[in-house]
Amino acid sequence: MHKAIVILRKRPTIFILAGLFFYLLSDHVDELRNFQGATAAVYLVAIASIVLLTGYSGQISLGHGAIMAVGGYAAVLSQKYWHFNLLLTFVAAVLAAAIFGAILGFAAARLSGPYLAGTTLALAVGLPSLADQFHFLGGEQGLAYNVPQPPMSLGADFTQYHWFFWITGSAALLMIWLTQNILGSRYGRQWRAMRSNPTAAALAGIHVGCSKVLAFTLSSGIAGLAGALMVLTLNLVTPSAFPLSLSFTIVTGAVLAGVGNLRGSIIGAVVLVAIPELSDSLATKLGGAERVSANLPGLITAVLLILTVLFFPEGPLRKRVKKTT
Repeated sequence: MHKAIVILRKRPTIFILAGLFFYLLSDHVDELRNFQGATAAVYLVAIASIVLLTGYSGQISLGHGAIMAVGGYAAVLSQKYWHFNLLLTFVAAVLAAAIFGAILGFAAARLSGPYLAGTTLALAVGLPSLADQFHFLGGEQGLAYNVPQPPMSLGADFTQYHWFFWITGSAALLMIWLTQNILGSRYGRQWRAMRSNPTAAALAGIHVGCSKVLAFTLSSGIAGLAGALMVLTLNLVTPSAFPLSLSFTIVTGAVLAGVGNLRGSIIGAVVLVAIPELSDSLATKLGGAERVSANLPGLITAVLLILTVLFFPEGPLRKRVKKTT
């Protein structure tokens, strides 16, 4: 018990030191790298939501892009109609997505495997397009998200993308810290038991249905924050920001990280950001044909997925985690 308390006290220090390192590093890189860092932070939060849901509770979702859309629209609408500040818009995004996830979770508790995957896939296809049907959601043009300017105390050279990185990075570090502690709690142990053997978990006194709903609710809240962070980097929320491919991208990052490995989420996020740049470099060397540039990201992603499944089915950091636990 005492050892667990000591570990819990150490965790915030590690995350704070990591944050200070990246914030200092952001002062010495250009605008593109800061924007890529902000994008990686968004992917990190989104992948963490999949790790909690699929890696721990065993529920498969192919529709987390749609849940991110719920969070993104909640953030912008709360700012536009209720004049929430930036922090409160994030809170609104988390709560709206969590409530939506709880409602969806009640249905998900009765589904499993391909049935749950198919249901969430249909959600990813249909939900973002609903914005076109309601005027207050801005239609295809979307709604602007007014991000406050960086404080003058940070200096005249402190750019907007630099500010984006600070905000998204701080939110990602806080959410990963909270998620890690949740997964290390009795809830995380219950989800692992439920994933491994639902019948045995039920006989041990775990209410499987309630545990599934709780996992879906928390995972959706995390995804909602990722959606709010995404529209922050875009300064806009629009249906085209949450296409079906976004849901597949998040799942891809989770597989590359190791679906049950929260630490590996960092690798998955970095890889997702690096793939477009790597594709552009290869396309340039191969002649820069438009057809090559359009197909290379998908090809690289497919190759990485195959290699990961063949050689690191539980993630590149899984063995290291097992040795230290």
